[in-house]
Amino acid sequence: MFRFKSLIPAIFLLLFATILNAGGPGTAKYAGEFLSLGAGSRSLGMGSAFVAVSRDVTAGYWNPAGLAFINYPEIMLMHSDQFSSLVKYDYGGFALPVGERNSLGLTVIRVGVDDIIKTELPRPDLEVGATFVDDKGQLVRNTPREVGQFSSADYAFFLTYAKKPSDGFALGGNVKFLYRSLGDHSAWGVGFDLGLMFNPVSNLQVGINFKDLTSTLVAWDTGRRELITPSLHTGFSYPIYFSVMGGRVQPALDFVFRFENRRDAADLHVGRVSADVNMGWEYTYQDVFSVRVGSSEV
Repeated sequence: MFRFKSLIPAIFLLLFATILNAGGPGTAKYAGEFLSLGAGSRSLGMGSAFVAVSRDVTAGYWNPAGLAFINYPEIMLMHSDQFSSLVKYDYGGFALPVGERNSLGLTVIRVGVDDIIKTELPRPDLEVGATFVDDKGQLVRNTPREVGQFSSADYAFFLTYAKKPSDGFALGGNVKFLYRSLGDHSAWGVGFDLGLMFNPVSNLQVGINFKDLTSTLVAWDTGRRELITPSLHTGFSYPIYFSVMGGRVQPALDFVFRFENRRDAADLHVGRVSADVNMGWEYTYQDVFSVRVGSSEV
């Protein structure tokens, strides 16, 4: 029988580890921002307030613990064009239940910008706009010129394992591999996520996801090293069922805590710690028709 009180020491220990690993030397603000674009139309329609709600294939992205609740294999593919189709975002997820209380999952993410114009100055040693005599003896200005094109792409691969020790409690983890390319240069990274999901009382669903728990190192072939700081994602949801007409209302509220000194870029901040709030609401009629609204961080 799962008891919420038994979780409290572990949660505080993980919270302490998250804060301890955040904000150290080499951390890069927004280094892992390409992993914050979301996954799945349902979650995005609810304002990305999905840490306590995700109990499908997208749980590998939102909260790995939620993957333990799937009952059959699931697959999802998503494509999105953003910023006037300049940015291409692709998501793919696969989940497989193993026995009655275990699940495995694979998540693949790509964010890319193609055909970026590459420019260079004819005379890098001179100021922009300065005049000089070229090889043909003509007086020309030192202005950027197009010399080709290149692409930028970020890839993420999540391997997820989730287990449900009891009906009201699940835990799961991600091992994630990152690959980033920018022109002729590339980088690799490895990180870990740890998620919990439980029902402390009645229908209240609580989700906690410790992302990049030990900080995720991204090493470039240029010798530069970046650290994606840990972040704490907490969510609450309370589905309300109606026996008449078979409907369900599910409000959800998420808090995203980061430790990379975002200050005024976040909804709330105290020193290096910032918090963003995501809110969502869903009405579902007999699991056939749904209406969703939400508000998320900008």
